[in-house]
Amino acid sequence: MAGIRQILFIQGGGAGAHDEWDDKLFDSLRRELGDGYEVRYPRMPDEHDPSYARWSAAIRREMTALDDGAVVVGHSVGGTILINALAERPPEPEKLRAIVLIAAPFVGAGGWPGDEFELPHDLGARLPQGAPVHVFHGLQDDTAPPSHADLYARAIPQAQLHRLPGRDHQMDNDLSEVAKTISPDDLGPVAKG
Repeated sequence: MAGIRQILFIQGGGAGAHDEWDDKLFDSLRRELGDGYEVRYPRMPDEHDPSYARWSAAIRREMTALDDGAVVVGHSVGGTILINALAERPPEPEKLRAIVLIAAPFVGAGGWPGDEFELPHDLGARLPQGAPVHVFHGLQDDTAPPSHADLYARAIPQAQLHRLPGRDHQMDNDLSEVAKTISPDDLGPVAKG
């Protein structure tokens, strides 16, 4: 449908994350964006045991169904896997209008150790050119330390950091700042599909 903006929201990991935790983030984002947006919220495989291989394959499948000019949003480990999948196999530049990470742990030097992958030091250079990257992190996050946002800033020099005082790992179930950032006024016109 012409004029509908697509958002792909990738959940975080853990037992019950889709239906008991991140559903509140999805609801907040959908409510804050209002009409004119289609927010997709697929269930990731084996959410209780996130695997890069399984989740990145699922993310790539979901992305093939998106029109050009979509925005991808990943929460927690979903954001970590999303950004690595985008760096590993970047989509065509016109595919993404923006990339948004919310409370995403950084896997690599200075962050969390990774069994399956480590984010590349030149992460920013590997991402689709022209798609702005926004990193949101609550300063009261006791799951993924706020310092991980700084690690993303070093690895993705073009990223815009949004440090939110008083917000926890679930952003207090309020994605109003994310919605404002990905609105057309902030990102520019939507590509016609």
